[in-house]
Formats: sequence, C-alpha cells, structure tokens
Amino acid sequence: MAEHNDFGKQAEDFSVTFLQEKGYEIIARNFFYQKGEIDIIALFNNQIIVVEVKARNSTIFQEPYEAVNKRKIKLIVSAADAFVQARNIKETVRFDIISVLKEKDGKLNATHIEDAFEAFDAN
Repeated sequence: MAEHNDFGKQAEDFSVTFLQEKGYEIIARNFFYQKGEIDIIALFNNQIIVVEVKARNSTIFQEPYEAVNKRKIKLIVSAADAFVQARNIKETVRFDIISVLKEKDGKLNATHIEDAFEAFDAN
C-alpha cells in the first residue's frame, strides 16, 4: 500500500476514535456507492452524521477541508442518499468534515467541522 494510503487510513482510524470519544456511534465505514465513498457514517443526537475525512502533512497549499470541492460533495451526497434509502433511515442527515493535520513530531490533530455543507450544495 502506498504511503499516502497508509496515512489516509491512519487519519480515518484517528477520526473514528476522535468521534467515539465525543459520543458518536460509528455505524459504517468506507461506504461506496458508484464513484462516491463515505469515510465514516455515525449516529449522534438522533442524526445520521456523514463524515468526510481529509488529511494532509502540511497546510502549505491548502487546509485539508478545502479539498472537499463541489464534485466531491455531489458524490458524498449521492452515496449518503443511497445509504439512507437502502436502510430505510428516517433520521435527518448532517454532513461533517474532519480535517486531520500531521504535525512535524508525527502527532495528529483533528478539526471537526460540523454541518460543513448541505445536500443542496451538491447542485
């Protein structure tokens, strides 16, 4: 596996632990639908939380969350819709982003952006 894939998996695992420590119940990981993928799906306060994890080693070019563009949002929303319909979920859905930044000492830091975008942002 390529080094960047290892870091991506590490960032997702870190994000799962981060969310669980905040009381989120993880119900799915790496859910694929067509060309879209949802990194983490959780239940929190009677809402389905769809989480996109973005990780970087530095912010020289951009913050990790800035990599979630309109095309990516469209894919996430489409996958979330498929997930909700397939499981007949009635709870409202919220879209979050977790930005993971690796410090020079190797420590990971997470910034949780709740309600980062809406489904209509995909249009």
